[in-house]
Amino acid sequence: MDSVSSGSSLQCLAKLLRDGQDGDDDDDVHMPCCSISAMTPGSIGPVKKETTGTFQVKSENRKTIWNTEEVPEGSEFDDTWDTREQPEYQILFKQCVGTEDVFFGMSRKDPSTACCEDIVIKIKLPGAKYSDITLDIQDKVLDLRTPKKKLLLHLPYRVDSKNGKARFLSEEETLEVTLRVSRMFDFINFA
Repeated sequence: MDSVSSGSSLQCLAKLLRDGQDGDDDDDVHMPCCSISAMTPGSIGPVKKETTGTFQVKSENRKTIWNTEEVPEGSEFDDTWDTREQPEYQILFKQCVGTEDVFFGMSRKDPSTACCEDIVIKIKLPGAKYSDITLDIQDKVLDLRTPKKKLLLHLPYRVDSKNGKARFLSEEETLEVTLRVSRMFDFINFA
């Protein structure tokens, strides 16, 4: 019995597999010459025909480089030329629980972030003053700028940008921003 790795047995196997699928007899045209180095895994099976085509542009304006759906939200705030360093920050999740949640499990809340109502972002700003801080909050983006630091933070959830709270703890040199998470169907989940 011949070795399985011999060139002729691989060619016979390729011909056998090709015969079962195509049914044409001119398979020797596609077979490499009896060299093992010319035999590749792509040589086994039916021969694939290359298709060449043109790509259709689905944009209304052919001069645009990308669609608006392809641009990530908040990228208009990105400033790669700004050399200010990013401050250290923490993202914490906060939820309101009562005794019925903790002891009895009467509501459908669990400790996951899916059941949290608020996002708390703690940003350490050493050497900063309250008057130097510029804070801009959009639905999914927090943009903070001081003379020495810059933070562009894409938030994990959509937030209510109009009803947030921020306080500067001067003893700790930390800005604490509390934002209400606005998810769809929260009125059903947390009723």
